[in-house]
Amino acid sequence: MTIQSTSGRKLNRTLIERLATCEYITEHRNIFITGATGSRKTHLACAFGMEACKQRFKTRYIRLPGLLLELEMARSDGSYKKVQAKYANPVLLIIDEWLLLKPTESEQHDILELLHRRRRNSSTIFRSQYDSNGWYDQLGGDDSPLSEAILDRIKHDAYKINIVPPEQRYPFLRNKGTFSPE
Repeated sequence: MTIQSTSGRKLNRTLIERLATCEYITEHRNIFITGATGSRKTHLACAFGMEACKQRFKTRYIRLPGLLLELEMARSDGSYKKVQAKYANPVLLIIDEWLLLKPTESEQHDILELLHRRRRNSSTIFRSQYDSNGWYDQLGGDDSPLSEAILDRIKHDAYKINIVPPEQRYPFLRNKGTFSPE
């Protein structure tokens, strides 16, 4: 896997190389890839997915909005368990646009069910614009009893990569101090 860590994104080259071995998959650990728009988070997540495919790990990619819509439609047509299995069974699942929008209570139930089925059996890459410390609030915070339950199923031993965008892609930030997507 070739990822340029010299592109100004301040990536930890040692961590990227370790994750490229897919060892995290055999350990059933997750990866959180966070950062601002345009920092190439999806590119990195898909590069990890390609490495997993090369090593013959069953891998699936989905955007969270699409997943939630598919589960909602499956509930209506009676294929809910089949669709849940479609996303619970791959050894590696890449969920793009994780918590870009706050999920409804019904969507939170769907997320919890899926992540519960995947827990300790597989790995998931979560790609988000929000730092993982903000996910509790995106899931409804204190107003949602499912927030902690969802995070409990994914946070333990997760690898975290926060991509800082190169200044040349965001020239308006140069004189504003350090850019932090959190």
